[in-house]
Amino acid sequence: MDWKPDRKAKKAIYKQLAEFIENGIADGTFPPDKPLPSERFLAKELYINRSTVVAAYDELESNGLIQRNRGSGTTISKDIWGITKKRIPSWNRYIEAGSFLPNLPVTQRIRREAASHKLINLASGELSEDLFPLKSLREITSTRAFIGSLGYDHPLGNAILRKTISQHVKQFRRIDTNPSSILITSGAQQALHLVVQCLLKPGDAVALEDPSYHYNLPIFKSAGLKTYFLPMDKDGMNPDALLTLHKKHRIRMIFLNPAFQNPTGALLSKDRRKTILELSSEHGIPVVEDDPYSLMSFTGEEVSTLKSIDVHGNVLYISSLSKIVASGLRIGWIIGPKAVIERLSDAKQQIDFGHSSFTQWIANDFLESADFQSHMKNLIRQLEKRRDQIVASLRFYLKDQVDFFIPQGGIHLWCKINKDFNEVVLLEESIKRGVIYAPGSTLGSKKEFVRFTFSREKEEFIDEGIKRFAEALNAVEK
Repeated sequence: MDWKPDRKAKKAIYKQLAEFIENGIADGTFPPDKPLPSERFLAKELYINRSTVVAAYDELESNGLIQRNRGSGTTISKDIWGITKKRIPSWNRYIEAGSFLPNLPVTQRIRREAASHKLINLASGELSEDLFPLKSLREITSTRAFIGSLGYDHPLGNAILRKTISQHVKQFRRIDTNPSSILITSGAQQALHLVVQCLLKPGDAVALEDPSYHYNLPIFKSAGLKTYFLPMDKDGMNPDALLTLHKKHRIRMIFLNPAFQNPTGALLSKDRRKTILELSSEHGIPVVEDDPYSLMSFTGEEVSTLKSIDVHGNVLYISSLSKIVASGLRIGWIIGPKAVIERLSDAKQQIDFGHSSFTQWIANDFLESADFQSHMKNLIRQLEKRRDQIVASLRFYLKDQVDFFIPQGGIHLWCKINKDFNEVVLLEESIKRGVIYAPGSTLGSKKEFVRFTFSREKEEFIDEGIKRFAEALNAVEK
C-alpha cells in the first residue's frame, strides 16, 4: 500500500484513512467483489493504532459505503447509493462537532488511571474516605427525620440551607450576606459553569492565575473566551501584572483562588488582596473568588476571604463542601448581588430544575451540628500530618532534584523538577510503577513542575508514592 497518513496535518488520521478508502472505492482501487483490508492489517501496514482504523471504518459504515460481515470481513456496500440501506449516524462527527469541548487527553488519562485502586493516587483533588465525617452523616440519615419536600425546591436552593450557609460564612469566613443572595449549586464546578455561560460572551477577555486549576478547564474555550494568565509566586497573584494586562486586553473578569491556591498552595497576601479589590473597583472588573480551602489553615490563623473585605459588591464568591466534608454531597454555593444570583438561578433551572432536596437536608443538618467544628479540627490535623509526610519524603528521596514551597494549608504541593525530563514519558513511567500525579502542563504554562495532592492517601502510601516517583524520574533521566 503506497498511501501513508500525514501525521503533521491538522486532520485526524482516522479521517484521512476514511477519505483514502472512500476515494479508493470510487476509483476502483478497492473492487466491490473483494473484501477490504482487515483492521489488523491496516494498523500494522500504516503503523497506526487499531482503534484509529476502527474509527475510520465506523465513519465509512455510517455513510453507507461499507458493511461489516461477521466471519467474512468488511466489504463495500452492495447498496452504496443508499436506495434500501438504513443509515446510522456518524457518531464520531457528532462528537467532534459539539461546541462543549472535552478535557485534555492527558487529563482524561489521569482520571481513568486515578480510578484504579492499584495506583497510589497523588493526583485527585479530593479527600480520602477516612477523612469524611461518615459517623455524623450516617447519624443524620438514620436517626433524624427528613423534613423537606421531595418536590422541586426553591429556585435558589432550600431556604433553610441558604439561611444556614449565610450564618456559616458569617461565622467562619466573615462574609455578611443573606439567603436571597445565595444560590445552591452542584459543587463549585457548576457554579463556575453558570458564571461563564451567563455573565460572559464569546470574545470577552478573562484573567486566570498561572498555574491554576482553571488553566485546564475547557469551559473557557467552549464559551469562546480569550484567556490571559497572571504569574504566581509564594504570595499569590501579582496585581501589577493584572493592571498591565487590563490596559492591553480590557479584562472583563478575574478568576482567583486566593487561599492555599490549587496547585501552588500559595496564600494571597493581605496587601495584594487589598490592591486587587482597589483595581477591581477602579476599573469595574468583577472578581470570581473560588474558595475551597480557606478553612484548612495549618497555622491556626484565620484566613480572610476577598469577599469579606469587599465593600462595593465586586466579588462573586464560590465555595462548597466538596473539599472539607464530602465531594459526593455535591453541595456548593455562589454569593453575589441579587440580580446576578437570580440570573444564574434561572440558568440552573434550565439545566436541572434545582438541587436535590435530600442532600441539601444532610448538608444543612451537618453544618448546624457541633460535629462540624470537631470534624474540621480533625481534618486539619490529619492533612497537616500528610503535608509533613510528603515534604519529608520529597526531601529524603529526591533531595536537590526538586524545589518546592511548603503550603500552610489546603491539599496541594507544587513541585519543580530541577532536571530535564520528558513530561509524557515520566508520567507513563510513574503509572507503570504504580503512582499517579498531575503534570505541570495540565495546570500551567511551565512543564518542569508537577502537582502532588496529599489528601487522597495516608502517610505510608504518600511515602511509597514519592519513592516510586523518584524511581521513575531517575529511570527516564536524559
